[in-house]
Amino acid sequence: MQFQKNSFQFLKDLQKNNNRDWFTEHKPTFVEIQKQVKELFLEMQANLEKHDDIDKMKIYRIYRDVRFSKDKTPYNPRLAVSFSRLGKELRGGYFLEIKPGGALLGGGFWQPEKEDLLRIRKEIEQDATEFRDILEDKDYVKYFGGQFEGDELKSAPRGFDKEHKDIDLLRKKGFIAIRTFTEAEVLSPNFLEELDDSFKALRPFFNLFSDVLTTNLNGESLI
Repeated sequence: MQFQKNSFQFLKDLQKNNNRDWFTEHKPTFVEIQKQVKELFLEMQANLEKHDDIDKMKIYRIYRDVRFSKDKTPYNPRLAVSFSRLGKELRGGYFLEIKPGGALLGGGFWQPEKEDLLRIRKEIEQDATEFRDILEDKDYVKYFGGQFEGDELKSAPRGFDKEHKDIDLLRKKGFIAIRTFTEAEVLSPNFLEELDDSFKALRPFFNLFSDVLTTNLNGESLI
């Protein structure tokens, strides 16, 4: 199976006509696209389950919650899914967003809980060697450019030395791997295979962070 061009056309049209009247008129088209895409998302999950333990799949709604937003457009012109890993010892999650013009694949730790973020920073402060090894891993470099994306502090986090040699990592508020695709790449027959290869390249990253978040600084298990 592969993504179809009509999915992109619908998202582009919705982006230009982001109102309830237009969507109501074209809802039968959306329902059919939604069905097609769900089958592809299920195939993604089946591929993931061949090499990872997946807890659940979440398909994001196209309807926006506008109650507390200045932007009152009612729809989000995207088709998105995430997969969470199974068990307390398996950390990290997978994400895919199809949007007008292409797609974004992501994985990692977008907004870690306060305690988790402090634990990660403490590990980096003590020894960042394994984190640097991830960033230099050939597959991680190939698919994700050898960097962690995510918001950063302007200075050192409270309690950490601003002159620390790994301050670039300590300033991170999240640790995310991102890869983007063009529309042509999404429509290609091997797109699902390319997604899965990218997800596999995240495993050393996930394994390290899972180990850190389930142990203390002495390496003793917390679970």
